Amino acid sequence: MKSIRVVAAVIRREGRVLVARRFPGGPRGGQWEFPGGKVEPGEPEPAALRREIAEELGCEAAVGALVARRSHRYPDLDVELAFYDCALLPGAEPRCLGADALEWAEPEALAGYDFCAADLPVLPEIAARVRAG
Repeated sequence: MKSIRVVAAVIRREGRVLVARRFPGGPRGGQWEFPGGKVEPGEPEPAALRREIAEELGCEAAVGALVARRSHRYPDLDVELAFYDCALLPGAEPRCLGADALEWAEPEALAGYDFCAADLPVLPEIAARVRAG
């Protein structure tokens, strides 16, 4: 089975967190996730996340502390997923370049989104962080 390492950004703004919907038609199409993507061989996770944010959101971000690290097995894929606190640089406004849709979600609403299974275990922790500011 194929294995990949993935990084995800927890980007907060005014008590909300940025979430992205995957393009329909692909693996886990139409489901929600936190912006990010695959880590290339030999690439440090923070560098991979900065690269993915630039590619998917068209802006720059500062990568902060590791929030959580989880492993998940899909029927077709093993994923090691690292979630990092991130802050968009001043004046940066994310654009929907690498996703079907972007939304600033209220922490209480996260459970109502159809998230990818690998993200589900960290939703309560992320919601608590967003509420705490």
